[in-house]
Amino acid sequence: MTVGSVSPATARPRRPWYKDLSIQILVAMLLGCVAGYLWPENADSFRPLGDLFIRLVRMIVAPIIFCTVVHGIASVGEAKRVGRVAIKALIYFEIVTTIALVLGLVLVNVWAPGVGMNVDPTTLEDSEVVGVERSTRPVGYGEFLLSLVPTSAVGAFAEGDVLPVLFFSLMFGFALLALGDKGKPMVDAIHSVSQVLFKMIAFAMYVAPIGAFGAIAFTVGRFGPQSLLALGNLVLMFYVLCALFVLGVLWPIAWAFGINMLRLVRYIGAELMIVVGTSSSESVFPRLHAKLRQLGVDPPVVALVLPTGYAFNHDGTCLYFSSVAVFLAQAVGLDLTIGQQLGLLAILLATSKGGAGVAGSAIVVLASTLAATNTIPVAAVGLILGVHRLLSSAFVPVNVLGNAIATLAIARMEGALDVPRFEAELRRQVGTEVPVDLAS
Repeated sequence: MTVGSVSPATARPRRPWYKDLSIQILVAMLLGCVAGYLWPENADSFRPLGDLFIRLVRMIVAPIIFCTVVHGIASVGEAKRVGRVAIKALIYFEIVTTIALVLGLVLVNVWAPGVGMNVDPTTLEDSEVVGVERSTRPVGYGEFLLSLVPTSAVGAFAEGDVLPVLFFSLMFGFALLALGDKGKPMVDAIHSVSQVLFKMIAFAMYVAPIGAFGAIAFTVGRFGPQSLLALGNLVLMFYVLCALFVLGVLWPIAWAFGINMLRLVRYIGAELMIVVGTSSSESVFPRLHAKLRQLGVDPPVVALVLPTGYAFNHDGTCLYFSSVAVFLAQAVGLDLTIGQQLGLLAILLATSKGGAGVAGSAIVVLASTLAATNTIPVAAVGLILGVHRLLSSAFVPVNVLGNAIATLAIARMEGALDVPRFEAELRRQVGTEVPVDLAS
């Protein structure tokens, strides 16, 4: 399939607004808020709807990463280009996530949402905190390197961790590339398997509004509207922090690479709303992969950059790690020096990558970081258990938007973006949007 093999956006027929997935998800989330508020006693009954949708998509994410990465490497035709794209992507990811960590530290020190709380961490020893503490483990560069290599190929897919699957896929892809023409039948077979997997995802997206409804209804029912007020200063600060990062970091990057971010946000609006409701970036990986290809990005570049971004480029999560860690220190009355905060930043540079392979692990990785610093009591994590879901509803969309912009930026650097098609897709009116052909 050639990059420019789609008809112009203007030729697409107008669709009824109610068939637009983003509209359906928005309505479902509003209904979920109402249901959670009216029937809070049924909160636990709503939760399986959201969890089932996440599990439905997550079940296919590891095979999709394998197929797209392997096919992407084999389709490039030369190992040199794969290495060049990977190096550019990793440098980009490291720079942007470091900026996110620094920005989080700066704002939490200026805003100081935890100052004056004077919480005794020994009062926070409940069963949930104990569960988090038992899940923590020191994460260093040595352990991070070990986590790259799965103990077995089957185990990597069974556990669904991104990093081991990505490592195995890269090795398999380079081996297939080295075979040359002998490996072409397998390349074609893997491409066919990926089309089947994307078609499965297309079926799963029909229940996305139900999943968003269940996830939001559970959050509102379990924690109640008062959860917006409890620790409200932290929640407000974090939402402002995410907005500052999008406007002050992602927007200039997008502008520098000729990307209209407002149009991009509208284009992937359904995916952003799904992750707001589900707090799971994996739930939109296949659809985001398809949309980036539909935007005119060379498929091998999407196949290489996007999965790597899911493993290494967690912009929003880095905002969460740095700001919430310092907030907890403030809340328990610890006055961290600049040196201690820089030390915390250095550890976060490792732990933010080391936890990338574990879906939904932000709060566990945060606790690991606190354990590694041995300065902030791990039990202080209990302070944010009630509002963690509200925080993740902000940082997960930032992760998704950041990875979309990163893929487009790397494609621009590589000259691997069909610019006329890209501009035509972004200018398409909402009413003329057609379902994404995930299997193309």
